[in-house]
Order: sequence, then structure tokens, then C-alpha cells
Amino acid sequence: MTKNSEQPIDIFQPGAKGLQHNGLRRNNERAVLTVIGFNPGLSNAEIARMSGLAPQTVSAILNDIERAGLIERGPVLRGRRGQPAMPIFLKAEGGYSIGIEIGWCHAQVLVIDLHGRIVGHRRFDYAFPDPRTIIDTIAGHVTALLADWPAVRLERLADIGVAMPGKLADGLPAFGADEASIALWRTLDVGRELETRLGLPVSIFNDGNAACWSEFLALKRQRPSNFIYLLVSTYVGAGIIGEGRLWEGTSGHSSDLGAMLVPAEDGPRMASRIASLSALMQRLRAAGFTLDAARVDEWDWAAMEPEVAAWLDSAAWALALVVFNTTRVIEAGLVVLDTILPAPISERLLARLSEHVQALPPFGGPPPRVVAGHLGRLAPAVGAAELPIYRRHFSRDQLEGR
Repeated sequence: MTKNSEQPIDIFQPGAKGLQHNGLRRNNERAVLTVIGFNPGLSNAEIARMSGLAPQTVSAILNDIERAGLIERGPVLRGRRGQPAMPIFLKAEGGYSIGIEIGWCHAQVLVIDLHGRIVGHRRFDYAFPDPRTIIDTIAGHVTALLADWPAVRLERLADIGVAMPGKLADGLPAFGADEASIALWRTLDVGRELETRLGLPVSIFNDGNAACWSEFLALKRQRPSNFIYLLVSTYVGAGIIGEGRLWEGTSGHSSDLGAMLVPAEDGPRMASRIASLSALMQRLRAAGFTLDAARVDEWDWAAMEPEVAAWLDSAAWALALVVFNTTRVIEAGLVVLDTILPAPISERLLARLSEHVQALPPFGGPPPRVVAGHLGRLAPAVGAAELPIYRRHFSRDQLEGR
């Protein structure tokens, strides 16, 4: 099980060892796979040019990773100058990964292939994640998803990623969790328990960071090297891509932009207390509405319009302040907004956020563009599945052609 170290380090202290021959070879394989994965259909010569490796080195690596089942070659492209070229692609069946999201009121389990396509998905809801049952329930859903997989496919399943809030136990009282459950969460090792039950390595990620990574990969080329990601869910999940890398910090829970303080009528409040589904539900319940958080799409949104309109404006304003303050730290020209809300409500929030961002004081340049995310409620689980695949097979340097 992989965890992020919280031990302090001296970045100037020599500790890295030089790459041995096998380490250099592995690094070159990652570079080649990264070029292929993010630029599908290139020829051997084009891969060599983009990776900076010698054509002979690339040819040898391509033969190795083809034998490993990670790539496939397409039909020869004729009609070009020079020798006919054969396009090379990642093989979708070359690898699989499981992504799990443990949220405040729901959990999801999904499986993706090497192309990032979802090949199986399950979701279940609860009042709060019960530590006495959550591991067994998740393991049961994973087992059910894989029940009809042939052995050759199971051999390609290499990793599990889990996306969950940081310090989950601290937030459970708001959902009615009993003291015994809260105490159990403080000692529950989710990764170790899932590894024991499922027999695969488990990596734990902050849910906002995982969702941010999934949207980074979903963006079209050229990918921006810096952007801000916001997910309006039960609370506000968030992430930052800085210089082409996911900004996780030493604990794995950096970029918690939803915890940023913004001004409110009763004094400074965290943005999550204003711009989240929980904040909207609190407002609606105070107005007399009965709500089921698991069935947001079925709410009578027309009847709730006055409260919804007021929330949209306050939420957009709070998020705009988060964007402004974040751009003082990282120069980001793009904001990606995801939500778990119905599409019409998400579109209105996106429009209001964009208006507020445009109206803020000068950013030192054009204000960042605000665009809709691609994955919505699936983003944390998809990112949790994608991160282990990326770290297993691809270069940890910045993505080619971002």
C-alpha cells in the first residue's frame, strides 16, 4: 500500500542514486509509452523524435512493450513521403485498474482499461460511511464486477486507487455518525484492509486531487500546464495542476481550496460552507423542503427556484474569490468546474462563476477562462483508477504535448 510521507525532508540533501542500466531502460520505456499514450497513431520515427531517443532504442523498446501486451500496431499508412509508416497505439486491453471513491454519502467502484474507458461501474448510497461495513461492501462490489472476467484479463488488473476526503473522521458528526463509528474511522487503514481482501496494491488519494487528475487527462491537447479544478459536491473538492504536475503536497491533501476562507455576512467562512451541495440543502431545509441527497436529479427544482437562485449567486461569488486568491499563488489561465448537480443547475453556476471572475479586480492579465468539467460525479473514482496506471506505466515528467 502506498502512502505519502509526512516526514520533513531537506531538498538539498543528496540522496538520489544514479540510474543503473535497468533503471535507465525503464525510464526510457515510460517516455515512449507517454508519447504513445498521449499522441496515439505516431510512427516509430515520430516517437523517436518526440521522445528524444535514438530510433534504434525506440524500436527495441517498442518490441519489448508489444510483447508485454501494452501496445498494438495499426495498418500501414501509405501515400506519405519516405518509407510506409505503421501507427502505434496503446492497447486498451493491456492493463486495467480499479477506482474507488468513498464519499460522505455515497461510494463508487469502477474499472477502467488502458485507454481510460470505464468497463464496469457500481454505486451505493448511505447516510454516512460506516467503518464496520464499508470495506466488506466495497470488496463485494469489486468481486461482482470481476466475476465473469477470464483469467487472461484478470492478469492485466494491476492496481486499486481509492479517493476519499482527508481527515474523514473529523467531518462525520455533521452526518449523524455515532462516536463509535468516528473512533473506528480514526484507526481504520482502508488501504491495508482492501489489499487483504482483494489481493492488489492499493493507493490512497485525496478525492479532490484524484478528480483534478481525471479532468487533466480528459482535457484536449494542448493541455495547460497550470489550471484550477473545483468540484461542487457534498462539499467543494479541488485540485491544482502546477507546471504539468498534480499538486498533492507531502500529505497528499494539498490544494484543499474549499477550505479557503471567504467573507460572508456573519464573518469569514470556508468556501465549502457556502458553495457546496450541503450548503444548498441547509438553505432549502430551512425553507421547508424535504430532500434526499442521493436523489438530487429528482428534486423539484422549479419549486425551489427562489432559494436555488440565491444560492447560485452566493456560491459563484465564493468560488470566484477562491479562484482570485489561488491565482495569486499559481498563474492559472483556466478554471475547470465540475459538479454533481443536474446539468441545467451546473450550467447556471458555471455562467455565474464566469461573470464574477470577469468582474473581479485585474488578475495581472486576462482573467482565467472558466469551463465545464467532463466527468462530474464520476471524476474522483476515475482519477483514483487513472493515477496508479499513470504512475506504473508512464513518465512522471510533464506530459508530452500538453
